[in-house]
Amino acid sequence: MEILRNTFDFSDCPRSGLVLAGIVGLFFLCFPLFPHSSFAMSTLIQFFMFSLFAMGWNTIGGYGGQVDLGMAQFLGIGAYTTAVMIIRWNTPFWITLPIGVLLAVLWSFVIGYPLFRLKGHYFAIASIAASLVLKDIFDVWDFVGASRGLEIPTTRFSSPDFLHLIFTQDVYYYYIMFAFFLIGFLFINHFRKSRLAFQLRSIKSNEEVARSLGINVQWAKMKTYAIATSFVGAVGCFHACYIKNIETEDTMGLDISILIALMAMLGGMGSLWGPIVGAGILIPLKSYLKEWLGATAGLVGIDLVIYAAIIMFISALEPRGIWGLVGRLGSRKTA
Repeated sequence: MEILRNTFDFSDCPRSGLVLAGIVGLFFLCFPLFPHSSFAMSTLIQFFMFSLFAMGWNTIGGYGGQVDLGMAQFLGIGAYTTAVMIIRWNTPFWITLPIGVLLAVLWSFVIGYPLFRLKGHYFAIASIAASLVLKDIFDVWDFVGASRGLEIPTTRFSSPDFLHLIFTQDVYYYYIMFAFFLIGFLFINHFRKSRLAFQLRSIKSNEEVARSLGINVQWAKMKTYAIATSFVGAVGCFHACYIKNIETEDTMGLDISILIALMAMLGGMGSLWGPIVGAGILIPLKSYLKEWLGATAGLVGIDLVIYAAIIMFISALEPRGIWGLVGRLGSRKTA
C-alpha cells in the first residue's frame, strides 16, 4: 500500500500543473486519431524515448549530483542485445527486453565501482571514456556486426507482430512507447519519495555528512546508477525494433549522451517534471530545426547553435532549469 500511495501521490504538485499535465496526456493519447504527418509521429516517439532517457539520467545526475556523460553506452547495450537475439535466434522482443536491461545493469556495476571513486569533472570525463571504449569494442566485434552494424530483416515477420515488435505502421510503436513513458513517469514519482532519493539528496549536499549519518554512499550511488541504466537499456531494446538498423555511431555516440544530460539540465535537475520539459523543448528543436534549417536552407549545424543558445540563456536566468524558473515565478504570484 505504501508503494502504491507513493507512486500515485502528486499532492505536492500544483493543481494547475496537474490539470495541464492531464490535458497534455489526453492529447498524447488521442494524437494518432487526428490528422498528422509521419514526421510529427516520429518526433513524438522520440520525445517519449528521450524523456525516459532523461528521467533515468535524472536519478543519478539530478538527485545524486553525478554528471554522467556516457549514458549512450547503455542505449547501445539494450539495442544490440535485442537486435542480436532477434536476428540470430528469433527471440521475442519481450524476452530480449529483460535480458537487455539486465546486461545494462551488470555493466553499470562493472564500471560503476571505479567511476564513483571519482568526483566532479573527473567523474564526467571518466564516464565519457568508459562509453567511448565500449563503442570502440563494438566497432570491431564481428558478433554484433562490427562497424557495419546490424539490420533486423522485416521480411521475416508478418506485420503487425507484437511478439517481436515489428510493425509497418508507427502508431503501434507510438502507443507502446507511450505506455513505457507512463510506467517510467510513475516509477520516478515513487522514486523521488523513496528512502534512496533522500539519501542521494544528502550525499549531493555533503558526502561526509551523509557518511556520518550511516549512509553507505558508494552503494547508494551504485543502486541509483543501476536504476538509471535500466531506463536507458529498456528504451534501447525498443530502439532496435523501431529503427531496425543498428550502428554504433547512431546508438552509442557521444552526442547522444550529451543530449540526454542537457535535457535534464535544461528542464530542471532533481525534479519530477524537469526531464519531460527538457525533452519537450529539445526534441522538437532537434527534429524540426534540423529539417527546416539544415536540409531546407542548407544551414547545416545551425540547429545546434540555436538550442545551445537557449540552454545558456535559461541557465543564466535560473540554474535549476526551466522548472526552477516556473517554480520561482509561481512563488512570486502567491507572495
